[in-house]
Amino acid sequence: MGLVFSDEQEELRRTVRSFLERTSPESEVRRLMETADGYDPAVWRQMAEQLGLQGLHVPAEYGGSGFGFVELGIVLEEMGAFLLCAPFLASAVLATGALLDAADPAARAELLPGLVDGSSIGTLAFAGPTGRVDTAPAPAPATTAGGGSTGSAEAAGHGGPLIVATRSGSGDGGYTLRGTRHFVLDGAVADLLLVTAWADGGLSLFAVSGDAPGLIRSPLPVMDLTRKQADLTFSGTPARLIGAEGDAGPLLTRVLRLACVALANESTGGARAVLAQAVRYARERVQFGRPIGSYQAVKHSCADMLVAVEGSRSAAYHAAQVAASGDARLLARAAAMAKAYVGEAYFSAAAENIQIHGGIGFTWEHPAHLYFKRAKTSELLFGDPVHHRGLLADELEI
Repeated sequence: MGLVFSDEQEELRRTVRSFLERTSPESEVRRLMETADGYDPAVWRQMAEQLGLQGLHVPAEYGGSGFGFVELGIVLEEMGAFLLCAPFLASAVLATGALLDAADPAARAELLPGLVDGSSIGTLAFAGPTGRVDTAPAPAPATTAGGGSTGSAEAAGHGGPLIVATRSGSGDGGYTLRGTRHFVLDGAVADLLLVTAWADGGLSLFAVSGDAPGLIRSPLPVMDLTRKQADLTFSGTPARLIGAEGDAGPLLTRVLRLACVALANESTGGARAVLAQAVRYARERVQFGRPIGSYQAVKHSCADMLVAVEGSRSAAYHAAQVAASGDARLLARAAAMAKAYVGEAYFSAAAENIQIHGGIGFTWEHPAHLYFKRAKTSELLFGDPVHHRGLLADELEI
């Protein structure tokens, strides 16, 4: 499987990079990360209407461009290099990926066009209080004398489900959700919430409107202010079943594998950016009459960063091509390998960039710290490297 991009793909890269140079300079990143929403709605609309980025990998029948995951990876790499503040990972990767994978053509036809044209922001809520995927078996909820379910988020402390879905009883086929989903990417601003919850048939996927009654959004303090998170609490919140009951387990596994590939490509862009910062400073900073880049220790540090960045590119690009091929077995291996390697490589490069910058690199005002925080949170998001090396070992049966 080759890792060479076509002329059209390179043109896509140049176009996205030019757009981000105008819309996501450091000054704008710092402005947006201090806002509650964490993104610029005008830029979000431009991304959809002028460049079609939100629907790049979505079939044309839903308003997308019909490209594949390789093109999406190119876009994410450039976004990572510029630390774009936007709900792209949550909406265009997680929510869109879940809808594309769900066995529900009607839901795709209804919900995908809004995500594609930028008029709606989506996210996927799947994590428990530890940040891990909620896949624990759900016992049958106890019933009251009147036949009602007593299942709730509190039952989690007694071996019950973290969040439960019950039929609304109105005869319209609807459900209501009770419980909490944690660490939801861009959960405070999403218009469409795709939520995994335990129904009678098992772990299932539900769509919840952002203005639904009984929904409480609680923004969380985060280390990386360029990527917002929130807890979502549901108290009898109306929801719509996507697909069939019990379908969410396999769907979630595939969507999160694709998300790991997406994050690896985004992180590769960030690693590329910190390498460029370090090399530029090593050439410009003069100490004892010589550029610091002429000293052996700095040379070795930059060389190690280059090796890490090139390795990240290979792992991330390969994973994107595997994702585009649709081979589920290869995807499981490539996603785990890319997430484990690139996450550590990005964090290592970001930390080394601070060291090379010396005293100025340790100040909060320097952009090196923005990448350092993004690198650390990206390393842990969707599972840390140790977790993914374990998954890879299981896939290889070693």
